[in-house]
Amino acid sequence: MSINIVTLVGRVGGDPDIKYFESGKVVCKLTLAVNRRSRNNEKPDWFTLELWDKTAEVAGNYVRKGSLIGIKGSLKFDTWSDRQTGANRSTPVIRVEQLDLLGSKRDAEGGTEDISSEHF
Repeated sequence: MSINIVTLVGRVGGDPDIKYFESGKVVCKLTLAVNRRSRNNEKPDWFTLELWDKTAEVAGNYVRKGSLIGIKGSLKFDTWSDRQTGANRSTPVIRVEQLDLLGSKRDAEGGTEDISSEHF
């Protein structure tokens, strides 16, 4: 049996980076700052998030830098070969399957609909 589930709640570090492909697929990349529960550590942990299709479009429409969101997804590693050294490199990425918009109506910039606690 294998389990690969990641659940995080935090604040978005920058506006969404959205790309549209000719195939109709949509991808969105975000960074998420999550405060670790510790008395001695005031710096957040940073995570790279990857969202696809409808979830990516929702993030593009409603998520902005500083938005409070919750996500559920799985951990994967993007790998590549370094152009200068030829060394193999990798970075962890959370592939988001569920996005929860946790901010209040006031947090949504000028939005009139209440999007708090909705998930996509």
